[in-house]
Amino acid sequence: MKPIEQYQADWSSLSRHPLASWFSRAKFGIYTHWGPYAVPAYGRNGTWYPNKMYIPGTPEHVHHTRTYGDPRSFGYKDFIPLFKGEKFDADEWAELFAKAGAKFAGPVAEHHDGFAMWDSRVTEWNAARMGPRRDVVGALERAVRAQGLKFLTTFHHAYNWWFFNAGKATGDCARPEFRQLYAQPHGDDEWPDDAFLDRWRDKLYEVIAKYRPDMIWFDFCLGRIRERYRREFLAHYYNRALAWQREVVVTYKQMPKGNYHLPPLSAVMDLEVGKMNELTPYPWLTDTSVDASPDGAWSHVRDVGFKSVERLVHNLVDLVSKNGHLLLNVGPRADGTIPEGARETLLGLGKWLSRNGEAIYDTVPWFVAGEGPTKAEGGGHFNETNEARFTAHDIRFTSRKNTLYAICLGRPGEEVRMATFKDGHFLYPGDIASITMLGTKQGLKWRLDDTGLVVETPRRMPCDHAYAFKITLREGSAGRNRTAGPRRAPQGD
Repeated sequence: MKPIEQYQADWSSLSRHPLASWFSRAKFGIYTHWGPYAVPAYGRNGTWYPNKMYIPGTPEHVHHTRTYGDPRSFGYKDFIPLFKGEKFDADEWAELFAKAGAKFAGPVAEHHDGFAMWDSRVTEWNAARMGPRRDVVGALERAVRAQGLKFLTTFHHAYNWWFFNAGKATGDCARPEFRQLYAQPHGDDEWPDDAFLDRWRDKLYEVIAKYRPDMIWFDFCLGRIRERYRREFLAHYYNRALAWQREVVVTYKQMPKGNYHLPPLSAVMDLEVGKMNELTPYPWLTDTSVDASPDGAWSHVRDVGFKSVERLVHNLVDLVSKNGHLLLNVGPRADGTIPEGARETLLGLGKWLSRNGEAIYDTVPWFVAGEGPTKAEGGGHFNETNEARFTAHDIRFTSRKNTLYAICLGRPGEEVRMATFKDGHFLYPGDIASITMLGTKQGLKWRLDDTGLVVETPRRMPCDHAYAFKITLREGSAGRNRTAGPRRAPQGD
């Protein structure tokens, strides 16, 4: 296939866009939900507080009325002056993300709430003119790149057309001077008009021109944008990337019954708080949050709690073995600080990756994803919360060049048996040059027989949560030394 010289705004052309090589290697990124919705810091899903505060009977409406007054008098716009971000430090955020092991990072550029986090000429409702009075996207772009990471922006603004509709009959949602924030009042069955769609497009083009993101991620509402606008956006972004001589990534979601928001060959599919239950022949992404709310609180919510390091490590290993990538959300407080619980979890994940990242970064899937008793339920959105806890008998495989990695999702005993290799499947004894555990240089005893590959574990484990065996294969050794039996690996890597 000849290299693309210029993309056309049609799916035949756009579906020729190759997967970015940096994304294939990176595996793990971090993004942030930070906006005026962080001020109330309330609800099961903090980013939906602006919607639910206008709906009588919801916990958010009750809380809002008791705390701030009637939403017809104290509307969402009134949170913006309280969203000061006085402790926001883009360099500190980016340094934390790098220490966590992320290879790409960036902010939610605009959520459903219509408030842009960059210095915008398209909309006056932006963080450079109001609230923190900072170009948050610009500050993070510089800080993230300074850490050697790729820069990501995410967009959720297509749903702004519907997001405040419950409050549009009364209060500030119905006032014309606030329509760039709340969108114009309309009937429930009315779809976005040309003015709204043009503004949706122009915000994207502005961010592309100002910050040159390496990756643009879309929420579910992309599926509600007119098809022509989606084609024209992709062609514009991919052509700009050609001019920059830079590889870029776009993601999309898929709703039930095969409703893909972009044709599968034109971009990368994303699963929200979910993942595939088996190895797939195509790469995919999952977005989930460091907070412990069942489906993600996303923005900072008081007393929500955070996932354990073990849970994040196991999730990352499991999805990478199935050709997946992880995008992990962090929700900073309204003042710009990242909660201590989130910080500790991220640093714990980074500590594990500092010793075991060789089995994650720049790897490719193997013949099978793994083995073990714990199975994921289904393959799609919101299946993460139904997942049973992994054990040491759950093993996941990744590979790179002439190396196979077998990662135990739990602390193993004195030896580990991998039934995948029983009866001569995949490997003969002469194919294995050595076996070690990442984090040590001790050669491990092993045997390959009709029950599988059995490896003795080190006396001292080098880490916690998951344990990666490095199986180095001989090159050009097929057919030699096929007799099963004990083998001792040479010392050292």
